[in-house]
Amino acid sequence: MGKRDNRVAYMNPIAMARARGPAQNSGPTIQDYLNRPRPTWEEVKEQLEKKKKGSRALAEFEEKMNENWRKELEKHREKLMGGNESSSKKKEKKKKEKKKSNRLSSSSSSSSSSDSSSSSSDSEDEDKKQGKKRRKKKYRSSRKSSASSTSESESDSKDSTKKKRSKEDYEKEKEGKNHHRKRKKADRGDGPLSSESLSESDQTEEVQAKKKKNSEEKEKTAR
Repeated sequence: MGKRDNRVAYMNPIAMARARGPAQNSGPTIQDYLNRPRPTWEEVKEQLEKKKKGSRALAEFEEKMNENWRKELEKHREKLMGGNESSSKKKEKKKKEKKKSNRLSSSSSSSSSSDSSSSSSDSEDEDKKQGKKRRKKKYRSSRKSSASSTSESESDSKDSTKKKRSKEDYEKEKEGKNHHRKRKKADRGDGPLSSESLSESDQTEEVQAKKKKNSEEKEKTAR
């Protein structure tokens, strides 16, 4: 299949405008503007005179307004000046009152500072007293604790000595019983056996004597 023909015929715009003919007038033309109605020279003079009269009337009105405004300004100035004088007097009074109040406040502050210094000295004295009381309490409590510790140590040493004594007494009783039994056996048995038992009894007595001496020395050192 072949391509489609999209070609368009050329139209000359100038030729088309000529074919349409002259355009219709939609507004005023230059000739209408030139042929417009114009005022004469006499009419122009009359208009100028009217304008001058109007400007004179405006000038007179402005002068009257200025005079009235000046009068009002003078009155307002007088009021302000009077108010300024009264305000200056008020300011002077306020300054005097402030000076008096400052003097009173300085005197009150000095009195309050003296009171505060006295109160601070009193508080320092009270703090010192409380510190002394606390130190005394601490010293007493330390003494009590040391006394209680010494008493506890003494009671412990006494208990230990009592225990040692009880042990020694128990051993002595055992040895005495054993010695008594050996003597009985020796009395019942022969001569040489009795001599051996006697030597053993002598040894036990020496050991007991040594133990007594050692216990006495320990008690003395503990005391």
